[in-house]
Amino acid sequence: MIKNTALSGVVIITPPRFGDHRGFFSESWNRSKLEAQGLFLPEFVQDNHSLSREMGTVRGLHFQSPPHAQGKLVRCGRGRIFDVAVDVRKGSPTYGQWLGEELSFENGRQLWIPAGFLHGFMTLEPDSEIAYKCTDHYAPECDGAVKWDSVGIDWPIAGITPAISDKDAKAQTFADFDSPFLYT
Repeated sequence: MIKNTALSGVVIITPPRFGDHRGFFSESWNRSKLEAQGLFLPEFVQDNHSLSREMGTVRGLHFQSPPHAQGKLVRCGRGRIFDVAVDVRKGSPTYGQWLGEELSFENGRQLWIPAGFLHGFMTLEPDSEIAYKCTDHYAPECDGAVKWDSVGIDWPIAGITPAISDKDAKAQTFADFDSPFLYT
């Protein structure tokens, strides 16, 4: 199932699961089946996998600027996360707006986040694993971040001090961010 969101280009994908007494089977990625439903995604060149031990861990808000901008297809292999995309395409009618979606092992949802969006997530359970496909390789010279609490995101676990990296703690605020992305 493919569901468009309020942010143009950001899509929720829920692959079917086929279950029996042993568990289930699901194709987490099948280009031809998505294209048959009208969703054409770029080529993926890298898969990433991360584990966040603590509930309330925040990773992001990250981006990779041109010429190595990345689109990401994100899923949660274990646990639950609140996955977020923020539109940072200059000239976009939804510039600065964000979308959050719960991704979990249980619901099997995936979030397609094209280049031109900040990406981040908060873990809603301990030991949450996130796997995502990327449309470009990691390029440290293009790597960037915006402070997780400077965009006005309504994070689902309020009143805690989230576990964040030094990089994310030192990230620029959204007000100071000069986006390298253009809306086309």
